[in-house]
Amino acid sequence: MRKYLVGVISDTHGLIRPEALEAFKDSDIIIHAGDIGKPQVLDALRSIAPTVAVRGNNDRGRWADKLNYTESVEVGVARIYVLHRISDLNIDHSTSGYDAVIFGHSHRASIKDRDGVMFLNPGYSGQKRFRRPISIAMLSAEGVSLEAKIIRLDV
Repeated sequence: MRKYLVGVISDTHGLIRPEALEAFKDSDIIIHAGDIGKPQVLDALRSIAPTVAVRGNNDRGRWADKLNYTESVEVGVARIYVLHRISDLNIDHSTSGYDAVIFGHSHRASIKDRDGVMFLNPGYSGQKRFRRPISIAMLSAEGVSLEAKIIRLDV
């Protein structure tokens, strides 16, 4: 079975860091979990790999109006549900058939297993604030087997 590499980013707030672009260079797909900030962020990500993005609570304007609040992504046979705020999750993750839920908003990177479903928040990679590290995530998918790693960016 083919192995896919997925770059995961959130809460860029208009800033796309060269370190994130470099980390994503071998990605088959990139997922942005909202609070993009401006369309140029998506343009930069799309120059590397196909990109799926959801609208965050700070995404406004005509460009943002084109984004959905949730997306369903298939990576090989793995199914991933993407949204910005985990509090807006309106599916039963344990019976939905999704292998992972990707979200942002909290600016806190985390990888957790809930009832056999991976919950992944890549943290945030916008302007440094809240004394939290700048981070993204890499997700590898081989069949429905998923492995994620939080990557702290040295900025």
